[in-house]
Amino acid sequence: MIPNQWYPILRTEDIKRDAPTGVRRMGEELVLWRDLRGKLVCQSARCPHKGANLSEGRLVGNSVACPYHGFRFGTDGACRLVPALGSEGRIPASLRVDTYEVREKYDLVWLWWGDKRTQLPEIELPHELAEHPRPYETITFSRPVHYTRYIESLLEFYHVTFVHRDHWANIIDYTFMYGSWKKLWTDGRERYIAANKIVNHRVDVEGTIIRNSFDQCEEGNPSNTWHFNLIYQAPCMTHVRQGLLEVTTWLVPIDEHHTQAIMRLYEYPLLKWMVPVKPLRPLVLRLSLMMEQYVQDQQDNDIMARQEPKVSERGVNKFIAVDEMNAKYLQMRDRLKAEARAEAQAREAGAREAGVREADRAPEPVAGGDGPAAVPAAGGTNGHGPGKGNGGASGNGGGAKRSGKGARAGNLSGSTT
Repeated sequence: MIPNQWYPILRTEDIKRDAPTGVRRMGEELVLWRDLRGKLVCQSARCPHKGANLSEGRLVGNSVACPYHGFRFGTDGACRLVPALGSEGRIPASLRVDTYEVREKYDLVWLWWGDKRTQLPEIELPHELAEHPRPYETITFSRPVHYTRYIESLLEFYHVTFVHRDHWANIIDYTFMYGSWKKLWTDGRERYIAANKIVNHRVDVEGTIIRNSFDQCEEGNPSNTWHFNLIYQAPCMTHVRQGLLEVTTWLVPIDEHHTQAIMRLYEYPLLKWMVPVKPLRPLVLRLSLMMEQYVQDQQDNDIMARQEPKVSERGVNKFIAVDEMNAKYLQMRDRLKAEARAEAQAREAGAREAGVREADRAPEPVAGGDGPAAVPAAGGTNGHGPGKGNGGASGNGGGAKRSGKGARAGNLSGSTT
């Protein structure tokens, strides 16, 4: 995964109203819930007591209760109640769960996957989408493929005429996307199969956005030409516009072997005329999305599931000229990961330097004493202090374990893919 990025992990509508919602994203089990004010909370789903999944528990006031022993964890991740100890019982400071930054925007729930920052970047979409005037419908589903291969499949469309040519359901594409009105759209399949040459392709990079425009045509027949516009935005968004079709898809890592697709279809310009009853239009869009999920996307995934290697990286593919967008995507991915590593190393170096300065100010040994005065560790010995929940020392070694987990989730993703 690319660290220090916002990832959309759910639709806003997927968050349960009166119960915790559990998901697996970025290789971590997460629990999401709303506090009494309606603010969304995202935390590690593993109860630190005995490892039960908090998403199977219930909400009690401003806390989520473990389904196993009723331990309650507040919005900051600290344990607020251990029923077995009573309301006045002393709760160990190590009983806490990691809490993650989440935002709600564009009808999606976004997770910040990266280092702790006092100010996080804004969640922004390319202007073509942020200013998009048309209504849309969104579905979500998972696939057993690595997200890099999934993204690649949506950054080029010259596979379409080979993968999707034989399924009966693709008659919709033949008819409305490729058929000619002169032959009453009956020539759709013939034109669909013939249009497989890519010309006039142009790729532009702007920050973390890659745009690609090209024509897919029948060689020797310029009248059978179809224009495409593709957009990729790091870390995981793709958008395609071709004629009446306009679809945005976010490909979010569930773990190293599975990907969650969040697919959004924008209303067709002619749908108002074709379906004058407004409440029926969302149903048409959802049916179209289901067709994509169960037919075209499934056909792509049947091939992707057998691709080797499973993870796409620079050097493993033999690209051709029209794969320029794919190549620039992999270059950008490597660049963003390298920048995140450099930032992490700079922070670590700064922390070490600060530690040296602090050691230089340590008190001198007391004359006649038994040795140097003890200097407390930053995290204390019981989980209290600045290092709490971030790897501070604890009497049972739990701090070290929390440090490793924080490096994967709360700070920087430890994944190399």
